[in-house]
Amino acid sequence: MKRIYSIDLIRGIVMIIMALDHVRDLLHTTSLTDLPTNLKTTTPALFFTRWITHLCAPTFVFLSGTSAFLSMKSRQDIRASRRFLLTRGLWLIVLEFTLVNFGLLFDIHFKILIFEVIATIGFGFIILALLLTCSLRTIGIIGLSILFLHNLAPLVPGSETALFKKILMPFFAPGAFPFAGDRLFIMTYPPVPWLGILLTGFAAGRFFAMETPKPFFLKVGIASMGLFILLRVLNIYGDPVPWATQKNGVYTFLSFMNVTKYPPSLQFCLLFVGVLFLLTCALQGIRNKLTEVISIYGKVPLFYFLIHFYIIHLLVFVMVYMQGFTSADMVFGFNFGRPKSGSGLDLWAIYVVWLAIVAVMYPLCKWYAGYKENNKGKKWLRYL
Repeated sequence: MKRIYSIDLIRGIVMIIMALDHVRDLLHTTSLTDLPTNLKTTTPALFFTRWITHLCAPTFVFLSGTSAFLSMKSRQDIRASRRFLLTRGLWLIVLEFTLVNFGLLFDIHFKILIFEVIATIGFGFIILALLLTCSLRTIGIIGLSILFLHNLAPLVPGSETALFKKILMPFFAPGAFPFAGDRLFIMTYPPVPWLGILLTGFAAGRFFAMETPKPFFLKVGIASMGLFILLRVLNIYGDPVPWATQKNGVYTFLSFMNVTKYPPSLQFCLLFVGVLFLLTCALQGIRNKLTEVISIYGKVPLFYFLIHFYIIHLLVFVMVYMQGFTSADMVFGFNFGRPKSGSGLDLWAIYVVWLAIVAVMYPLCKWYAGYKENNKGKKWLRYL
């Protein structure tokens, strides 16, 4: 498959931003006790440190769908494409519950299993494989229908204990489910809403393959942002948490922008997919030394995702020891190996660590991108 430079560039940008969120999540002083989007306790700097990273997951999922379309187009073989999507989908789910979960929690007993973005992309690939015989138009309609209607799922009639709702809702909303005694399965990325983004990305793939897609990206980006603003102002549909007037204008603006990611509401999708299209439009045709560096990260996103998590988690241990704690103080699982209280870095230090990790990842990603390029005959490389 011929690589599309703008996709590598956009993906590289969001991979760099994503590392900021994970550094903050594992190392910031308040990350274990409070949400950065809690308007009662946050600051504008902390809020936007988290908010800007909301762009990452929808972009990653959307472009996964787009890449699946481009791969299918280059193969010209639906059966081979279906086989690849099924295999890769299953592989991503296995990867989520092994290397990714361990990299996040460092729990050798795997008492907590978390269904996050890698697994939800895997789920999306499996469903997409089953839909490949449908027309591009039909897949696009299914994707958009999910995006616009999934917020209605809580209105399905029946009590919360009804068997139908107990089976249905984990596909639409986050949840935690005990199993095998003291183990816990957590669904943070319910697969159906994210499936809508992936299918929409697949249907939009033909526009990424065009010679001059700028007008389309600009129109869709403006329309998506406009609809977001309209729905957000009206406060009537598309997000379970309406905005409200706060203690001052800055915090009222934060409330307006504080859309729901878990699950991704319609307003969340409109806002960040709109940003994605406008960013794609703005970057079309731009190629220089800086974009060449950024695009390296975008060429090997899964490799970057896995390695950077382990680097960050090793830094957690370095931080804990440097702050005077011992291994006896470490609490794993949701604490990531940090003590129950007293550890963490200030926000300015989070940015320093983030930039250092991005710098360290560059030569690793460049090496692996070159290795993939020089070993295209090795099929296993398509899965990492």
